[in-house]
Amino acid sequence: MRHCIERKRDGHALSATDWDGIIDGFMEGRIDEAQTAALFMACVWRGMTFEEAHALTDAMVRSGETVTFDRSKGIIVDKHSSGGVADIVSLVAVPLAAACGARVAKLSGRALGHTGGTIDKLEAVPGFNAALSLDTFLRQVESIGCAIAAQTQALVPADKRIYNLRDRTGTVPAMGLIAASIVSKKIACGAHAIVYDVKTGPASFTPAPDQARELARWLVEISKGFGRKAIAFVSDMHQPLGRTVGTGIEMVEARDILRSRQGAEPERSRGVQLILKIVAALLDASEIADGEERAAQALADGTGYAKLVEMVEAQGASRGALEGMELDDKPLTVKASHAGYVHSIDVVHLGNVGRRLSQHDKLGGLFVNAQIGDFVEAGQPLARVYGRDKEHVRNLEASFKIGADPVEPPPLIYDVVN
Repeated sequence: MRHCIERKRDGHALSATDWDGIIDGFMEGRIDEAQTAALFMACVWRGMTFEEAHALTDAMVRSGETVTFDRSKGIIVDKHSSGGVADIVSLVAVPLAAACGARVAKLSGRALGHTGGTIDKLEAVPGFNAALSLDTFLRQVESIGCAIAAQTQALVPADKRIYNLRDRTGTVPAMGLIAASIVSKKIACGAHAIVYDVKTGPASFTPAPDQARELARWLVEISKGFGRKAIAFVSDMHQPLGRTVGTGIEMVEARDILRSRQGAEPERSRGVQLILKIVAALLDASEIADGEERAAQALADGTGYAKLVEMVEAQGASRGALEGMELDDKPLTVKASHAGYVHSIDVVHLGNVGRRLSQHDKLGGLFVNAQIGDFVEAGQPLARVYGRDKEHVRNLEASFKIGADPVEPPPLIYDVVN
């Protein structure tokens, strides 16, 4: 191990055999955390080659069990987001794609830092069970077309331990380590095709668009190296994607998007626009034609919502529990102190506030009224605050920078890599 650390320190690439030995030794306790952290810090400073990232991905996949879907029964697709604020895409896109004929097998994570976690949002529905066994997960996808579950202890156990170590030792921002962590879980999950959504902007883990494009290319190329079809969107995170920030409050928004038939609106929200693009990509990977049109139709006619209800019921909750989620009817309103155009939004601060509000109230959080480029009058609502702790929220107006000159909102999608 010392030899590997020194080679990486000096800028050399490690072989696939090296990475196999490192992962095996770390998992078996023959290589300690100090040595592993030193190696990862060398990866942060010296970088990794594509071949190294592929070898590390393969070693992590083989550290645990894998799911295998019968390809003859149809294509299994998966979707992954690199993390953002008010990212409700998975909650809507998975049942929507399944309603259009796709089979979507998605393992999701929990909140990290200022970003929300899909599993936390779903578990806000009373009775929802995200802890599915691999057999139950597989059967549900084959029977109703979709499942969203938490990663089990048996899948890619090396990634869990390694990520925890990277988080504690400041070694998260290495492109090869990030890509290997993401792709290993997707490969172990058994999907035949994967749609990635890589966020860019101040609230993302890849703030610069070029950095996000690079990660997108790594994700696609490593996936292809395992024989998977892949596509990656580079999407914006300069402002909340959806209108709500929290946990259960985002589940409420996702539910209402599906049951309120927002696909029929002439001007769709940014969140719905991205959802339709993601669903179209999932359908294309499933070899189902006219994806965006089919997705819009399933959103408009209510079949997407019916599939969400079916998934929730299959995982232990009920339609009544889902529909019974109601927000506080006396929110605190944050108003603009002066008129002007919204120039920027401190989306990291909003993410942190939303998570804090949801800690003691599953339906606590924020509803964001204004977006970048909007003109607001003095006294016009910028956000509404929900939850038991709403009275403790301070200086939320400062998250919205308002100026006299008009500004263009950032693009929703910067690039598509396939």
